[in-house]
Amino acid sequence: MTMHGFNQIGVLGAGQMGSGIAQVCATAGLPVILVDVSASTLEKAQSTIGKSLEKLASKNLLGRDSAAQIAGRIRTSTEISAFEPVDLVIEAVSENESLKAKLLCEIDLLLPPTVLFATNTSSIPITRLAAATERPDRVIGMHFMNPVPLMKLVEVIPGMATAEATTQRILALCAALGKEVSRSQDYPGFVVNRILMPMINEAFNALMEGVASAVDIDKGMKLGTNQPMGPLQLADFIGLDTCLAIMEVIHAGLGDPRYRPSPLLKKYVEAGYFGRKARRGVFQYD
Repeated sequence: MTMHGFNQIGVLGAGQMGSGIAQVCATAGLPVILVDVSASTLEKAQSTIGKSLEKLASKNLLGRDSAAQIAGRIRTSTEISAFEPVDLVIEAVSENESLKAKLLCEIDLLLPPTVLFATNTSSIPITRLAAATERPDRVIGMHFMNPVPLMKLVEVIPGMATAEATTQRILALCAALGKEVSRSQDYPGFVVNRILMPMINEAFNALMEGVASAVDIDKGMKLGTNQPMGPLQLADFIGLDTCLAIMEVIHAGLGDPRYRPSPLLKKYVEAGYFGRKARRGVFQYD
C-alpha cells in the first residue's frame, strides 16, 4: 500500500478546478470518480481533460502512462452515491459556503466514517466547513492552484479539529501527485489569497481612482515586480466574481477595513463582467 493509503479518489464538482484535480490524481495512477449534478459539465470536463493530456503528451510531460490510460482511470457520475468505494473525497464546487457545507453534510451521511474529506476552498474557514459533518477530525483544506495540472502548489490547511493523521495522509498524497505544499493555519484567505487578493483589490482601487489605466497598472506590476501576469488580467483569469467572493470572506472573517472589497470590483460583478469566462472583465476577450 502507498504511504497515503488511498486506493480511489472522489472529486465533487467537475468545473475547471475539479476536472484539473481529477486529471492530476489519474496521472499519479489513482482511479477517480468525478461527480457533478450536470451531465453537460461532466462531458465538458472529459473533453477538457482529454485536450490537456494530449497537450502534455505532445510535450513529453506525461511520464510512463499514455493520455488514453490516464483518461481511462476517470469515471463520471451525476450521483453522489457513486462515491461509495472511495477513500477520500475532494470537494471542488463553487466558492459558496452554504453549498459546500450542504454537500459535505450529504456525503457525510452517505459514506463510511473512515473516508476523509478535503475541500478545495480558496478562503472559507475549514473549521466551519468541517463542523457541518460528523467527522471534523477527517476534514482538511486542500487548496489547489489554477490551472491544476501545471501549478506545483497545494495549500494544506488543517481545521481546528483535524487529526494529525489526516494531515499526514494528505501531505503524503500531495507528494505522490508531484505537488509542493504550503501549510497554513485556518484563517480567512489562508496564505496565498490573504496576500494575493488584497493586491488585486488594490489594483481595482487604483483603476477606480484614475491612478493609471488598466494596461499601465498591469504593465507596472508585470515588468516592475516580475509577475507573469498583471493583477487585473489575473483577476479576469480567476473570475471577478470569485475574487469578490474571496475578498468578502476575508473582510467578514477579519473585520479589518483594509480588506473591504473595491467598489469598482463590485460594479464589474454586478454588470456580469466576470472576466475571461464571460468574455468581458476589465479587458475584453474574443
